Amino acid sequence: MTEPIEMTQLYIGGSWVDPHSTEVLEVFSPATGEKVGSVPQADEQDVDAAVRAAREAFDSGVWRNTPPAQRAAVIRRAAELINERGAEIGALVSAEMGATPGDVATLQQLAGTGVLNAYADAADAYDWEEKRTGLFGESLVVREPVGVVGAIIAWNVPLFLFCNKFGPALAAGCSIVLKPAPETPLNANLLAELFTEAGVPAGVISVVPGGVETGKALVDHPDVDKITFTGSTAAGRAIAAACGDQLKRCSLELGGKSAAIVLEDADIAASAPMLVFSGILNSGQACVAQTRVLVPRSKHDEVVDAMVAVASTFVPGLPLEQGTTMGPIINSRQHEKVTGYIAKGKEEGATAVLEVPAPAVGTGNFVGPTIFTGVTNDMTIAREEIFGPVISVIAYDDLDEAIAIANDSDYGLAGSVWTADVPKGIEVAKQIRTGTMGINWYAIDPSSPFGGYKKSGIGRENGREGLESYLEHKAILMPMGYTS
Repeated sequence: MTEPIEMTQLYIGGSWVDPHSTEVLEVFSPATGEKVGSVPQADEQDVDAAVRAAREAFDSGVWRNTPPAQRAAVIRRAAELINERGAEIGALVSAEMGATPGDVATLQQLAGTGVLNAYADAADAYDWEEKRTGLFGESLVVREPVGVVGAIIAWNVPLFLFCNKFGPALAAGCSIVLKPAPETPLNANLLAELFTEAGVPAGVISVVPGGVETGKALVDHPDVDKITFTGSTAAGRAIAAACGDQLKRCSLELGGKSAAIVLEDADIAASAPMLVFSGILNSGQACVAQTRVLVPRSKHDEVVDAMVAVASTFVPGLPLEQGTTMGPIINSRQHEKVTGYIAKGKEEGATAVLEVPAPAVGTGNFVGPTIFTGVTNDMTIAREEIFGPVISVIAYDDLDEAIAIANDSDYGLAGSVWTADVPKGIEVAKQIRTGTMGINWYAIDPSSPFGGYKKSGIGRENGREGLESYLEHKAILMPMGYTS
């Protein structure tokens, strides 16, 4: 990025329009502190304009009555356009949130377009109408879009999250108004333009940049039928309460404190790279980060040595600098929070066996990979989501204890089991109260449901289950004795 991108209009209903608000959101690089750009901050009237456009488009049937196969084709075309302009989009996302271009390309662009294509496939394969025979004879079950969707996303993987909200909403036939995080609004406008170029009709999509007040206006708007939110558990709790008061549908993808369980028979040398990556991916700024590594006491030192050897090779630094493998923490406030957790871990008696030095460059918002041993599951660093590259290694004596430790958490989003015996790994995975588990690796599969137990959220994204969260089910009962 060289010159700041100064956007003076809002993208509402598929067109650029002048904002009602006079407030501006300025975006600064978390790595260098340089200005990346600015966008208008949408106020309540701007949100109302976006929702009204979405409602009018939905009620007109211009998108919801489009055959699912045609909607799927538009979504696939949007994915193609994102890939065609991948370098431009990736550079903007990297500038806004600090990830290296390589991480943006894999964790966000590849994953995001994969999600779009998976939802297109789901729309093609889905049974939109189903005949049933019951007590009173024949009925027809039809699936219809829920209506106008308000989407609120976080800053940590904005490109991926944008696709993960637009994909299912559009596949279902909904209209959508998306509020990006105030730290990363620029890419959302660019992405929305690509969906319009791909063939989404006027009125169906809008982007309303802003902070808490903008989000509140979207959540509280009476013409929004569903809220889908990805972010912190604290914010999710407030959104759930607001939706509950309005009896408004909501899906929440929230925080995590996931455990990777290493069994006695695991191939430690082969497992160590993914154990480390799963804990510190995206500089640890990932809800699925597996920051608790549970190891047999007899294998503790071997696992720790292998992980330290891998983590020591990571190089925090400026995202565009040759050799950098980890970008910065998003801002100074979050940096202070992460370093505070590291200090708290030491204060409570854990030992930092690795602290990769942070470079004294740019903003200084860098934290190198940090691995703690001597951690017990009641320590703060083992219980709270840090959102930084900090891994806690916890020793266990038997498998029952490992399962108990893994489940002793307020969260239940992700996790993994590491073993030479895959069937045994599956049996262990079934006993963990969490939404997704991997055996000898971890990833989010766009064709399989993703979501959390406990305080990690409500509902599921991805796959058929993700599509259905944007649908209503209607039963039409035929006259008694009628057969089609």
